[in-house]
Amino acid sequence: IRHQVEPADLKRIVSNIGVVPDFSALYTTNAGPYTATVQVALNASHKISSFEYMNRVQAAIARQYPDIRTFLSSGSLVDAILNQGAPAPIDVQVSSPDLDQINGIAQNLAAEVRKIHGVGQVYIPQDMNYPALRFDVDRVHAGELGLSQEDVIDNVITALNSNYQIAPNYWVDRKTGNDYYLTVQYFEHGQPAIHNMADLGQIPLRDPGGNSNGLAGLHCGIAGEWKPGSGPPSWMCSEQGRPTTVLNNVVDVKPIETSTEVDHYQIQRIIDIYVTPTGEDLQRVATAIRNIVAKEKKDIPANVRVNLRGLVQGMDASFKSFGLGFIISFILLFLILTAQFKSFIDPFLIMLAIPMGFVGVLIILPLTGATLNVMSLMGVLMLVGIADSNSILIVDFAHNLEKQGLTPKDAVITACRVRLRPILMTSLATIIGMIPLALKLGTGAEQYAPMAKAIIGGLTSSVVLTIFIVPAAYLLVYGKKKQEPAHGSSSEGAR
Repeated sequence: IRHQVEPADLKRIVSNIGVVPDFSALYTTNAGPYTATVQVALNASHKISSFEYMNRVQAAIARQYPDIRTFLSSGSLVDAILNQGAPAPIDVQVSSPDLDQINGIAQNLAAEVRKIHGVGQVYIPQDMNYPALRFDVDRVHAGELGLSQEDVIDNVITALNSNYQIAPNYWVDRKTGNDYYLTVQYFEHGQPAIHNMADLGQIPLRDPGGNSNGLAGLHCGIAGEWKPGSGPPSWMCSEQGRPTTVLNNVVDVKPIETSTEVDHYQIQRIIDIYVTPTGEDLQRVATAIRNIVAKEKKDIPANVRVNLRGLVQGMDASFKSFGLGFIISFILLFLILTAQFKSFIDPFLIMLAIPMGFVGVLIILPLTGATLNVMSLMGVLMLVGIADSNSILIVDFAHNLEKQGLTPKDAVITACRVRLRPILMTSLATIIGMIPLALKLGTGAEQYAPMAKAIIGGLTSSVVLTIFIVPAAYLLVYGKKKQEPAHGSSSEGAR
């Protein structure tokens, strides 16, 4: 990282490597001693994009350490919220009670997903080959000795880790009021420590005798001189009595391979496949993954479910909400225009400007490398009102000219010529105001760039096409209308 990131841009590196046999193992991000989480903070004034640095670091690791699996994410709080807590925009979750079964399915799906054009990283965080020991307790024999399965495991946990998790005890310094954990464990190093499977099998098991932590028979006292307020004392424990039996007598120990972590979603066991696209086109990658899942459906058992979660889930919900919002906005706009013009024809003429704006949106987004996302859809929604206002100027003014005695052809031509200036003024003011956002000038402007581009492209095409399409449609509808002389109220009443 220090070789790939410019020194002027690098602020801090925090590394969390492996796991330790302590309480912190419950909340570390690492799945085992072979994993590490490295967080990199850049200075606020960094010149090169963090995504560019991520690509450099990933390529360098692939060259120097080809056996290391890496997964890089931006670490942004906004991304974490949008991804619904997942480290990638697309989280393909394979769920079933049988971990071995869904792991094989997940590996096959991941291999197919890697073939999709536009896919960057594909990562499965859960591993199924983690070395472990399986303890099969002879419950009948253990029961004859007064031991339960819990008693056996408590003794093993105390020997290998400590009694901190199964029987936490506190010692309070009465002078300072500080409390300290008091734990008992075996030697970590030296001759009394556990070095091999033979030593593990000789772990003594004691009948708790009413003491559920399995430490009955230990007599502890303070070692050396201790004064109040000087911190936690050193304790020295001596064994009292004899053990009930040893581990080998009641437990069959087998080495196995198991999963590093067992993740759940809504109680179901899952295997995650994290997928990140190389660009901004998330919808195309998600559609390709859904096609792969549908194709593999016949080979997936009925008890296995495959779902896409993360940012893609929120994106689909947003698109559905926007679709419903567009329909409602069109209906409300039509009803308002109908009430305003007292006609069912004029609202259709005015709303012809909307598809003219869509033409510009569909042209400018691919040309500028933007995609149809939530922000660009917001720009389209804003475009609807702006484009309609230009049409209203032409249609309403043409009707007023007709009332003054002009033919529909002359009225609409005059309306276009007279109203062209205010249409250009309002449209150019909007377009010029959106240019800084479209160019991503200023902090945070990147997220508004698709919206600005949609408004610029849509409004440009709407202005250019509206002054031709709307008058032509107006002339087709009202061109053959029989004109009557405009003399005061009588002419208005005839109209």
